[in-house]
Amino acid sequence: MDLLVVAVLTGVVGLGLGIAGILAFRFSERSRDAADLHSEDDLPEGIAEVLAVLPSAAIVIDAGDDVVKASPAAYTFGLVRGHSLASPEMLRVVGRVRARGLIEEIDLEQTRENSDSVLRYLHARVAPLGTSFVLVLCDDQTESKRVDAVRRDFVANVSHELKTPIGAMALLAEAVTDFADDPAAVERFGGRMQRESKRLTQLVQEIIDLSRVQDHAAPATTENISVAEVVDDAADRARTGAEGKNIHIEVSPPSDLLIEGNYELLVNAVRNLIDNAVNYSPEGTRVGVGVDLVDERIEIAVTDQGIGMTAQDTERVFERFYRVDPARSRITGGTGLGLSIVKHIVATHGGEVRVWSRLNKGSTFTIVLPLAGTATDASATDSAPAGSSSNIPRIRPGPPRRMTTGAEPPRPARTTRSATTTRPPVIMEAAGRPPTHPRI
Repeated sequence: MDLLVVAVLTGVVGLGLGIAGILAFRFSERSRDAADLHSEDDLPEGIAEVLAVLPSAAIVIDAGDDVVKASPAAYTFGLVRGHSLASPEMLRVVGRVRARGLIEEIDLEQTRENSDSVLRYLHARVAPLGTSFVLVLCDDQTESKRVDAVRRDFVANVSHELKTPIGAMALLAEAVTDFADDPAAVERFGGRMQRESKRLTQLVQEIIDLSRVQDHAAPATTENISVAEVVDDAADRARTGAEGKNIHIEVSPPSDLLIEGNYELLVNAVRNLIDNAVNYSPEGTRVGVGVDLVDERIEIAVTDQGIGMTAQDTERVFERFYRVDPARSRITGGTGLGLSIVKHIVATHGGEVRVWSRLNKGSTFTIVLPLAGTATDASATDSAPAGSSSNIPRIRPGPPRRMTTGAEPPRPARTTRSATTTRPPVIMEAAGRPPTHPRI
């Protein structure tokens, strides 16, 4: 019986404490709401409605430096904590504006906790509001800062890249003048001038191409295009350069796959990958171009037996003017823009570009695009699963193997991947090959 009494008394005490806590919380909320309502009533008429439609983060501070009203964006930016400004620097500017009655502007850099990296760039405009309040309007300029930095970097890179061939041509022109009476020297310097002129022309054209694909979210004109025609045309255009290095381009695309897009842009993208493979491959090797159908997406893979790349290189290889081997680029005339152009062309067609590489083994670049349809009769395709038709070669991007005679080694089992896969599965990577692996 004693235990029952104790339990009842404990329950009554707990209930009483709970009710008291709820009443205290409600009283606190009502007091805060009343204070806020009283403060907002003192704002100039219509100011609350105006602040509600402003795109900027808005904060109204009273004479006691308390935040009277703040938009949701102000809390998102971390400018307000409770009823106070979170930035001491902003608070000092508010004090000066209140004392002088003049408008001031301030730039803020918000950094991540325990780090010097900038999380957000903010620009604020602080102005008097009536006789008792100060208004702060703040805009996030992080993206604008990033774009400006990219633009400055691009201009600096273009200036440097243009200066090199132009300076070389000026020196060669002087040499031709100095050796005008030496036909052999004139011929030698003239040939070098032609190479520098070709390099300059290529650089300017690729800058124009990159500008065009960056300015358009989608191709201006599209049509259903045969993948085989795109790959064959791109390979034909790249063969002249490959034959100069005794590099054989092996192409075996299927004939029944269609993609929707701009023919010339897609040919340009595939050719850039083939040219890149040729430029970074030693003489007498092979470049493989193959197509596969995986999860209703077309994969066009270009594989080389070249110098390969480190993991750090693969992360930056699509940056403008980035070169894995600057010395080799000077010899081949590479501009460092080709892969960036490929990336943007593929993106405008709703696709992506993947890269797999191993240093001193080779690289595979894979363009992944959505399937538009097939040109074959449905009855012919019903008999085999997608991607397993006899005229769709099993191209396996990855480190090249030496061509052998006689029986081939068994093929690895096909790995099913989603369209968003950006790197080989861990098991396949550990084995030294990506999910699919072309035979070259």
